[in-house]
Amino acid sequence: MDWTPTISELSGPRYQRIVDAMEADIAAGRLVRGQQLPTQRALAKALGIDLTTVTRAYTEARRRGIMEARVGQGSFVSETSARRAVDLPHPVAIDLSMNVPPHPLEAQLDERIIAGMEAIRAQSGLTAYLNYQPPGGSTHEREVAARWMRARVAHAQADKLLIFPGAQTILFNLLAHLARPGDVVLTEALTFPGIKAAAARLGVKLVGVAMDDGGILPDALAKACRAHRPRAVYLIPTLHNPTTATLSAERRSAVAKIIRDADTTLIEDDAYGLLERSASPIASLIPERTYLATTLSKCIAPALRVAYLVTPDSSAQRDMRTYLQATVQMPPPLMVALVTHWIESGIADRIIAAIRSEAVGRQQLAQRTLRGFQFLARPAAHHLWLRLPEGRPDIAAHLLRNGLAVVAGDAFTVDGAPPHAARVSLGAARNRSELAEALRILVGALQKPADTRQIV
Repeated sequence: MDWTPTISELSGPRYQRIVDAMEADIAAGRLVRGQQLPTQRALAKALGIDLTTVTRAYTEARRRGIMEARVGQGSFVSETSARRAVDLPHPVAIDLSMNVPPHPLEAQLDERIIAGMEAIRAQSGLTAYLNYQPPGGSTHEREVAARWMRARVAHAQADKLLIFPGAQTILFNLLAHLARPGDVVLTEALTFPGIKAAAARLGVKLVGVAMDDGGILPDALAKACRAHRPRAVYLIPTLHNPTTATLSAERRSAVAKIIRDADTTLIEDDAYGLLERSASPIASLIPERTYLATTLSKCIAPALRVAYLVTPDSSAQRDMRTYLQATVQMPPPLMVALVTHWIESGIADRIIAAIRSEAVGRQQLAQRTLRGFQFLARPAAHHLWLRLPEGRPDIAAHLLRNGLAVVAGDAFTVDGAPPHAARVSLGAARNRSELAEALRILVGALQKPADTRQIV
């Protein structure tokens, strides 16, 4: 038997000590993802305890998400701390529509949340964060965030930075600040549905600019700036959503010059930048006219509701603080405190590294499974952009009937005809086994011939 826990030094009921030992051995690397665990009967015999105690321990381990049972194979260390969703709409069994980061066991999120909250409680008490806090974060929280972000944007300073409850709030408030109803904001031809929703609510007109597999085309952007005199340009230059396109250094320089020459403002959505740190934000080239939005939703977890906005100057920071206070008052204080602790202690970078590594592994799995099909992807992206076969408008519906949800191209289209493509979010699967099953369903749908049945 490969694993026998040491429970004599632990406290609590025996079943609880088995689970605690399992968690400790996972954290220490003595148990690794996907490793097969002993049968309940074998473990009971090794520990000299009754079978029902081990059964209860394995049930609790599954509830915590650290162990999974595979029919006909046995029990294994889970690949992830994520639980099966209980509120998926019928008939969805595997949802690859939401672009979220995977949560591998190596990220140790459960343990780090508990330890982080305990550190905050010991330092200042948790109730200190249950009252109103300064809009945009305290001076200390902004200074910590600015130091952390200077690894990517050298001009990040506390007096130019605000902490928001998520990037969507940043985008809505920026559009409200920079544009009026009827004003034009340029985007890539395919863009984040959240900016589309915000613009529609505010009456701002989005105009899509042509792009290729490398991202937005500088010549097309220059032409659109001359034609529309936009109030702002909204771009996702790194791991673009939905295409994963990442602008080259040459294109970033060209885009920066175009925005400067057009005397307009850049809204740079850096949601995925922490996953691909070699790509320097355009904000570094034109800091005086860029609002840089960086969120932890895609590199740690969306429910943290922590995002950072670096503004062009302190005056713009004060303006955006006013908008923040008027709309949502403040970011969630306990979550900001937890993230600040993680950044100061280096834990945030270790979590992001684990999630990035898992994203790479999932992309490699997708590359093998989808060999022969056309798609765009990047090694650390949480998604890929799959070109669907022509003459197959039924694929999305076919996938849904088979329990798999993806997002079709029309959700991202700014104007004109939507591409016959879909975004497949690899991070949404609970583990690689579930992802492999989802990709199997996807390949089956792609290989299925067009339905030629006649209605008579």
